Amino acid sequence: MRRPVFRTTRRIEFADTDMAGIVHFANFFRFMEAAEVEFLRSRGLSVALPWKGERLGFPRVAAACDYLQPARFEDVLVVTVKIRRIGRKSVTYGFEFSQNGQIVARGKITSVCCRVLEDHQLEPIPIPAALRRRLKSV
Repeated sequence: MRRPVFRTTRRIEFADTDMAGIVHFANFFRFMEAAEVEFLRSRGLSVALPWKGERLGFPRVAAACDYLQPARFEDVLVVTVKIRRIGRKSVTYGFEFSQNGQIVARGKITSVCCRVLEDHQLEPIPIPAALRRRLKSV
């Protein structure tokens, strides 16, 4: 099955860097989250989503990133987002960061579909079929 691919860009701001002028490792997790949100928005979805009279959320349950080359202030990274796996209740996204055709970093995030209860507790639920179709749309 062909997985959806989404691309966006991210310009490295001065605040993203450490004293050596290199992107601080933790900021790649923020970049992945921002790219995930843009990916979902492109499909009419969100990580905080009203859905058939309920509030759904997609809290992250796992995240990882491998760093291959440094990225620096004012670099423009191309961020590719792919769905690596859609499970019954979870979705795993893969991210690739590149600049001038060179891969800078690769990461992944796994999020679980949850019903947000009135007391702000989260109840994992199966991903609704219509939502699953929108995630898979190309």
